[in-house]
Amino acid sequence: MRSKRNRIQAPSRQRGVVAVMTALCLVVLIGFAALAIDLGRAWVVRNELQNAADVAALAGAGALGPNYAKPNWTQADAKAQSAISLNATEGTMLTTGTVQSGYWNVTGSPAGLQLPGITPGTYDKPAVQVTVSRSAGQNGGPLTLLLAPVIGITTLPISATAVAVISAPGYAAKGSLFPTAITQCLYSAYWNSATGQPLNDPATGQPKEFKIGTSYQYPGCATGLWGGQWTSFQLNVQDVPSIRDLIANGNPTPLSIGDTTWIQSGVKNSIYNNVPVPADVLLPVVTSLNTGSAVPIVGFAPFHIDGAVNGSNPYISGHFIAGYKAPGASGGGGAGTYYGAVTAASLAQ
Repeated sequence: MRSKRNRIQAPSRQRGVVAVMTALCLVVLIGFAALAIDLGRAWVVRNELQNAADVAALAGAGALGPNYAKPNWTQADAKAQSAISLNATEGTMLTTGTVQSGYWNVTGSPAGLQLPGITPGTYDKPAVQVTVSRSAGQNGGPLTLLLAPVIGITTLPISATAVAVISAPGYAAKGSLFPTAITQCLYSAYWNSATGQPLNDPATGQPKEFKIGTSYQYPGCATGLWGGQWTSFQLNVQDVPSIRDLIANGNPTPLSIGDTTWIQSGVKNSIYNNVPVPADVLLPVVTSLNTGSAVPIVGFAPFHIDGAVNGSNPYISGHFIAGYKAPGASGGGGAGTYYGAVTAASLAQ
């Protein structure tokens, strides 16, 4: 009789064990479902915050100019903060973020943002760093989770950071350069490297005008007319039609600091009739004008063309400009010297 009762009670005990296991499995399954759903929402919110940080950092860096040598930190911070409020997360507009400006070393040495008061080195670029968060007291607080509370997690703080910089051009895209090479020696007479501005004519208060004449007639840095020479970039061509095509279309291939550019031989008087007037152009800067040879590019400089004169002593007249946002130019390797041109803001992190 005892044996019979035991056989009758066994299924009842098994059903109890199954019920307990089922309940435990449901808790685990609900936990995994909660994580999947809430982590998916968190990923979306993280992307929204990252987009907001990117946009704000780019807006701030774009307002650092126009003087690359003396960035407008206050203007940049205000622009970045204003841009944050134009973005939203989960349909609710953002209201605040942390904005810092200073110098960012593009090689990562040192890492992190440096204060504006430092003396910037070759690879230190004016920068704006923006952090946007959903956390206690910021932008509606941390993300409230929907299902994760069943495993004891009720909220999740989320943040995103972006850094944007501007730079002196180290790279010029196809079509962005005018085919006249100039030497560094012009800057000692017409450019103030301390202020990052062209020197002004005391009589007019405007940037000093000067003439760029061919190096055959004005070698080196002669007073009043400075050595310059037609360049065919990386094409070893000497004919007039080829240079006219380069005036119209710019460099046929991208060029970076350290690349070489071919210095033309001859005066090519008739080409001066094809110079656009007036125009803002970007010129390759070289250390010397060794005609009939390839010389290294050491920088890129903007120049405003006011006139061009043909004849026995042809020249291009104009002046240097500052804060020129060079189309098609980027920071490249990050070691460009500021000759008046700046790149558009770009994300460094």
